[in-house]
Amino acid sequence: MKVAIIGATGYSGAELFRLLQAHPHVDRCDVYSSSQDGVHLSESFPHVGAVDGAVLHKLDIEALAKYDAVFFATPPGVSGEWAPALVDRGVKVIDLSGDFRLKDGAVYERWYGREAAPAAYLKRAVYGLTEWNRDAVREAELLSNPGCYPTATLLGLAPLVKERLIEEDSIIVDAKSGVSGAGRKAGLGTHFSEVNENVKIYKVNAHQHIPEIEQMLGTWNGAMKPITFSTHLIPMTRGIMSTIYAKVKQPFSLNDLIDLYKTSYEDASFVRIRQPGQFPATKEVYGSNYCDIGLAYDERTGRVTVVSVIDNLMKGAAGQAVQNFNLMMGWDEVEGLCFLPTYP
Repeated sequence: MKVAIIGATGYSGAELFRLLQAHPHVDRCDVYSSSQDGVHLSESFPHVGAVDGAVLHKLDIEALAKYDAVFFATPPGVSGEWAPALVDRGVKVIDLSGDFRLKDGAVYERWYGREAAPAAYLKRAVYGLTEWNRDAVREAELLSNPGCYPTATLLGLAPLVKERLIEEDSIIVDAKSGVSGAGRKAGLGTHFSEVNENVKIYKVNAHQHIPEIEQMLGTWNGAMKPITFSTHLIPMTRGIMSTIYAKVKQPFSLNDLIDLYKTSYEDASFVRIRQPGQFPATKEVYGSNYCDIGLAYDERTGRVTVVSVIDNLMKGAAGQAVQNFNLMMGWDEVEGLCFLPTYP
C-alpha cells in the first residue's frame, strides 16, 4: 500500500507521518508540500530523523495519482482545488481540512471566507465521524475528516441528540484547546509571552466549526436549533476539552445517562465512558486516538453536563484520519492505533 501526505510540514501532517510510518499495511509513505521541494522532512521536524522516503516533493497531479490513498493535511482551499482530480483518477482521498465538511457551498464561503469546492464533490464527500458513520466511510472515495472541536463535541452530544432527550434550543458548548490547534505558523496570538499563564476566548460566535457541528446535529434531529459555542486557548500543547450543557426534556438518573452512553459506544474502540463522579482530563488522552467522556445530571436545574476530551492532533486530526483510512481500505479500524495515551 502506497500513500502520500500533502502538507507534511504542519503538526497534523507530522502526526500522520508518524502513524503511517508504523502502519502494518502501509509499505510506503511519501510527503508533499506546496512550499518546499527536495528538502528532507527532518529539516522541519528533526525528530523524524533520516527516514527513507521522507524527502518533500512539489505537488504534481500525475505523480499523486499513482498512490492508493492521499491525505491532505493542508489549510483551507488546497484540497478543494486538488482533491477532485485525484478522486476522478480513482485515488482514495482523506481530507483533514474543512473544504468538504459542509454540504452547502454558500455556508462554507460565509464561514471560511473563500470559494467553496465544486458542489458535486461536496455532495460525494463522506463525513468521517467514524463512530457514527462507519458504513458510509467504508464506501467513501472522498473522506472529509471532522474538525477537532466538532469531534469532541459531536461524540459528546450524539446519544442525547439522537434519542431526543434534550431541548433542541438549549445546547451550550464551552470548548478549550491547546496551542497546537492553531497550527505551526508563527503569530502573535500563539507567541509564548501571549499564551503562557494566560487563558483567552477567541472567535466568539464566529468559529468556522459551528456550522459543521450544527449540520451533523441537524442530521440526527431535524428539529435542532443553533447552538452557543465558545472556544478558548489554553497554555498547553495538545488537547481539547469540550464541556457541554443542555436542558433535558424529562428527568432521568445519572446511572440511566451513563448506561445510555455505554450502550451507544459499546462497539467504539476509542470512546471510553467514565464512571459516575469521574471526569476526564486532557492529559489522559494525550498522544492517543481516544475520546474520554464524563457525565453529570443536575436535578436542581434539569441540565445535563457532558465533558468530552480528545488529543486535537490525534482523534481530532491524524488519528481519526487513519481510523477512517482503515475502514476505507477494508481493515479493522484500530490498525496502527492500538496504543495507550502518553502519561504524564
